[in-house]
Amino acid sequence: MSEPIVEIKDIHKHYGSLEVLKGVDFSVNEGEVICLVGRSGSGKSTLLRCINLLEKPDGGIIKVFGQDILHIKNINSYRAQVGMCFQQFNLFNNMNVLENCVKPQLKVLKISKAEATEKALKFLDKVGMKKFASADVRTISGGQKQRVAIARALCMNPKLMLFDEPTSALDPEMVGEVLTIMKELANEGLTMIIVTHEMNFARDVSDRVVFMDQGRIEEEGTPKKLFNNPESERTAAFLKASINK
Repeated sequence: MSEPIVEIKDIHKHYGSLEVLKGVDFSVNEGEVICLVGRSGSGKSTLLRCINLLEKPDGGIIKVFGQDILHIKNINSYRAQVGMCFQQFNLFNNMNVLENCVKPQLKVLKISKAEATEKALKFLDKVGMKKFASADVRTISGGQKQRVAIARALCMNPKLMLFDEPTSALDPEMVGEVLTIMKELANEGLTMIIVTHEMNFARDVSDRVVFMDQGRIEEEGTPKKLFNNPESERTAAFLKASINK
């Protein structure tokens, strides 16, 4: 069996006196879809941000693609392989939809504008946003913004995609359109780590669900095992509260 695409060992992270990650061990195999679930403040987003080097852990080891990423020199080259979609989309408001997808390719991949534009239109079409290519991003809906953000990430040919609660800032009627795109990516075999509060999505799409609680991984397993037969009382209580909302 090949090495995991992500290996995390004994990761700790503090913000001042607050310890947010308390010795997390975690791995992801190529092609897996992992959903991180848990209460707000349990460390899910911090763990994700450590994988993308938006946060630097205070201790531990993170290997991605077999490389110790905590000591790499070219962070931009690494991030080109790791796509990330945020809660608040993080689009460039002074650019239109197409330019949002072209600009990062020019800066990081160093390809021609013609090639970058071709790729951008391809992935905008994939997420149903090609017809909005010339639209001002300030004028499109939240669901459309998140689909543009996904297209922008896919333009970089990532080997790994990270999603930090990609539907939490959306109106309920827009959640479905974003989750549909993510389901399609999962079916295509893209390796994904997803922080989500959408329990039905986690149950339907993930290969493994990881429940985090108070900075630690409390329990992990297949959706069937975790949702139907959790071993931890904390896991059971969280899932019961989440599903009965």
